[in-house]
Amino acid sequence: MRLAIQARGRPHEEIEAVMSSTSKPTKATALAGLQALIAGIQKHFPTGSLTVGNVVFTIVALVQLLQGQVDAMTAQTAAEKNAADALTALRALQTKNGPTIQALKDLLIAQFGSASQTLADFGLTPRKARAPMTVAQKAAAKAKRDATRAARGTKGPKAKLAIKGAAPAPSVTAPATPAAAPAKPAS
Repeated sequence: MRLAIQARGRPHEEIEAVMSSTSKPTKATALAGLQALIAGIQKHFPTGSLTVGNVVFTIVALVQLLQGQVDAMTAQTAAEKNAADALTALRALQTKNGPTIQALKDLLIAQFGSASQTLADFGLTPRKARAPMTVAQKAAAKAKRDATRAARGTKGPKAKLAIKGAAPAPSVTAPATPAAAPAKPAS
């Protein structure tokens, strides 16, 4: 018995069309579709050959081809799971050992300081010295600090001690009038 199937387009398109009506099947759907193809071929064509895309396949060869695809998909899924398990184990070890490793690096850098050749033996580089700020940079930093303090309304410790009075009630919606400074007694 011979059955001719003409395949057009890419080879996986015909498998997808048989497996599911969706345009992009999931891995599980694709695997189930391939297994259904194998079962159907073995049931309806127990012997003989099929012509697929101008190539004649024996039933045994066609089943082996499909089973190879199933085996590859199963192996890939297992490899993804193993990779995910390995990544989880790696992250757990990094969380556990990370602080110790960083402390060791800090200790070595502190111990050997700027001895770059000795640190290179450990795969480390010495810390760079902080460059001093220029006058313009210092002025810009002071202006930024002052602007931040003004925007936040922060006060120094002496100014905080000078603030007296109760906080206004939250239910009052009218703007508060500033209190007049007490007059100094005349001397």
